[in-house]
Amino acid sequence: MAEESPTTSKSTPKRARPEEMELDEDVSVKKPSFPPISADKLRSDKTEFRKIPIPPHRYTPLKENWMKLYSPVVEHLKLQIRFNVKTRNVELKTSPETTDVGSIQKAADFVRAFALGFDIEDCLALVRLDDLFLESFEISDVKTTLKGDHLARAIGRIAGKGGRTKYTIENVTKTRIVLADSKIHILGSFQNMRIARTAICNLILGSPPAKVYGKMRTVASRMNERF
Repeated sequence: MAEESPTTSKSTPKRARPEEMELDEDVSVKKPSFPPISADKLRSDKTEFRKIPIPPHRYTPLKENWMKLYSPVVEHLKLQIRFNVKTRNVELKTSPETTDVGSIQKAADFVRAFALGFDIEDCLALVRLDDLFLESFEISDVKTTLKGDHLARAIGRIAGKGGRTKYTIENVTKTRIVLADSKIHILGSFQNMRIARTAICNLILGSPPAKVYGKMRTVASRMNERF
């Protein structure tokens, strides 16, 4: 068998990696500049709507506190508000007098907090302050196996005797908590809500209240020292 002659193949030049490439000339890149937009340019002619459903058990409190809801929304935020009797929704709408772009969202959070069961005085803080938020979760989100009497005991651990545990968490973390059956609603700043949520989750998982109090006070004191 005759040996085959080796075939000569042209060697293709290898491409240099980006790390190996050297720039001969300095390329000057201009940074983009975005000047601040005035409030007049942010305003759009398009009207915005929000609809907040009201649960049946909040019809009577809504009727009794309607003027307390109406005054800050109309006088302070310069919005239009009404209660639709057919759909059972509180409807919000921007008006030509509305100056702030975020007013419609502030008003929606304000009404939604009242619909969830918070006091009207606590809900007003959402209109006056910018760093307050709402958070809702269910006990089944923390522990899915709780059912029947076990679920009722978990709710009782969060509330405490005469509501003492709930009030203690509210006072230490400077938040407001609403227990609506298996749903939990928290109103407060982001850091404070995290402390309250951790304490509530530990109570759901079965930690004794005294241990939860100790951890919660330690974290809250550290937060106060930091700020």
